[in-house]
Formats: sequence, structure tokens, C-alpha cells
Amino acid sequence: MTAANKRNLVIVFAVLIALAVVLFALYKIPSPISDALRAQVRRSRAEVASLDGGAAIPVTPAETRLSSADGMTEVLVPAGQFRSGTDEKGAQKNRPAHLVEVSAFWVDQTEVSNAMYARCVAAGECPLPAAGQNPYYGDSTYNDYPVVYVTWSAADAYCRWAGRRLPTDAEWEKAARGTDERIYPWGDNPPDMSLANFDNLIGEPLPVDRYPLGASPYGALNMAGNVREWVSDWFHEFYYLVAPPVNPQGPPETGRKSLRGGSYLDDANEIRVFNRFDHEPNSPGENRGFRCAVGAEK
Repeated sequence: MTAANKRNLVIVFAVLIALAVVLFALYKIPSPISDALRAQVRRSRAEVASLDGGAAIPVTPAETRLSSADGMTEVLVPAGQFRSGTDEKGAQKNRPAHLVEVSAFWVDQTEVSNAMYARCVAAGECPLPAAGQNPYYGDSTYNDYPVVYVTWSAADAYCRWAGRRLPTDAEWEKAARGTDERIYPWGDNPPDMSLANFDNLIGEPLPVDRYPLGASPYGALNMAGNVREWVSDWFHEFYYLVAPPVNPQGPPETGRKSLRGGSYLDDANEIRVFNRFDHEPNSPGENRGFRCAVGAEK
């Protein structure tokens, strides 16, 4: 190596070291630039963690089947009792803890994706997601992302087109929680980057098949975080005080529908499986999607 080449190599290394020092300083010193850099680093780490290193789902569903309408994998949730809600002090909407028995049913393993929803639109059975608001729908880059900006009636129309229906509030909770009163789909451990898309770690939804290690006891994915999911029930804060113990269908019309699961914007407390959300059914949103269900007899 000539002296000139050695000198050039030293210069390159010096520049790289200086750049690393500058980036480190920007990361450490409070400033708009350092805040943005830290957010990007956190987002990148979270996106990598969501893949769980290509891990397999650590739960073997009792039974699965494939929908001919939209290609959705459905997992079986057996009949039986589970404990719904909580006795934790705080929001009345989730109280009290109470035993509920539900009949066996199939539930979608994932949230409905943009590509799946597009089939229903093409068939003339579903409206387009809210016009001018959805940055994901219609862009093939996001085919596997959950469809968002859908109203409750659009979600309901999709499930009916696919030969299914929206799950009841009780069915959704059992599919997410199982029968051991766990706090999250994966158990009682707090969420982290490898288990759920939450707390604005990423700032948007991720594909519906991410977070295999966060699977529910029946093998359903993303039942905590990613997007909130419409269910069939109307919402009432005090419904659990009077809910029937077998296959509850929710209160009479109240003007607001229930949603479950929390989203990428919600914190660790909000994505707990017993937590209920509510919203006007005709209002779509950036973090509202859905999955479908159907009775096991069908």
C-alpha cells in the first residue's frame, strides 16, 4: 500500500469516527434532532422485535380451517366458562369479574387485512375505507396490514360477506384470554417490543401476522395492540352488572359500540385483555380495525 493510500484510509477512518461521535452526541444531547433520532432507533428496534426472529407461534390451535371467501385462517375456541372482566379498582366499564359461558366458535387468527378487505370491495359488498384518510389501503406495500378507517357497519358487512360475523364482546375476550384469567394474550408478563405493537413504539400498525410470541391461548395474533377491534355488542358502562351468564349479546342499543384489544397508540394498561373501549359506530379511525368469528356449528 502506498503512502498516499494509507493517508486516504486514515482520513476515511477519521471521518467515520467523527461521524459516529456526532451521531452519538445528537442521540444523547436533548434537542429536536436527538429526539427524532431516538424515536427512529426505537421504531427500528421495535419493528425488528415484532418479527420475533421468525419464531413459530408457541401455541398449537386445537383446530384450524381456511375460509374460502377471503383466505383467512380461523382457529377454534372450545365451549366453556371463563372469567370475564376484573375486580380491579378503577374504570367501572370492566367491573366486576364474572363467569361467562360461551358456545364453541371459530375466530379469525389475525385482524382482517387490506388485501382481504379489497376482495369484499371488489365484490360490491363493502364500502371503501374512509376516503382521503387511509394512507394504507390501495397501496400494495400495505396489503398485509390491518384494514383501518372502517366503520362498525363496514366491519359488519365484511364479516357477513365472508360468511362470518363480528364476535361478541364475550367471545372476543375468551379468544384473547383463555380460561386462566391472564392479563394479556400471552400471560401475565408486561408487554415488550417482541409481544405487541403498543405505546406508540412504532407509530402505525404492522402486518397482521407479526408478534407470534404474543399469541393468545388459542393461537390468535395481535389481540393486544396493533389496532382496536370492533365487536358486535353495543357498549354500556354498567353492562357487566346485569350481563347474562351464558352467551351474552350485549345491552340494547346505546349509541356506542364496543371495541377490544387496544392499538399501537395505547399503553400497557389499555391493551389488557379485559379492557373495553367504546366509540360511535359510524366513526372510522386510524387505529380501528376488526376480525370476524362464527359459531362452531357452521
